[in-house]
Amino acid sequence: MIRHTVVFSLRHPSGSAQEAAFLAEGRDLLTSIPGVYEFTVQRQVSPKSDLDFQFAMTFSDSAAFAAYDSHPIHVGFVRDRWVPEVTVFQEYDFEEYEVGGGAASAEIV
Repeated sequence: MIRHTVVFSLRHPSGSAQEAAFLAEGRDLLTSIPGVYEFTVQRQVSPKSDLDFQFAMTFSDSAAFAAYDSHPIHVGFVRDRWVPEVTVFQEYDFEEYEVGGGAASAEIV
């Protein structure tokens, strides 16, 4: 499993129609690509970060992630929306890490 995340800021004013349109179109287009699941759009709330939003999604394996990365919808979104509208970003791609023979996750109760 791969959890792909991009944390970013936009050129658009906070709360603007352009900001909302970018986030909605990103969600709609990227979730239409086969192999994408658990897609989320999140807004940064910590004053410790200069970046404003996060797109995060999960892929079953590296082949599914590679297929997404080269998919024409993703390539078009990056070219037509991401490059002109995103001012700065960081990309993070994570695989689950086995700690002591088991997954390093815990249930919140």
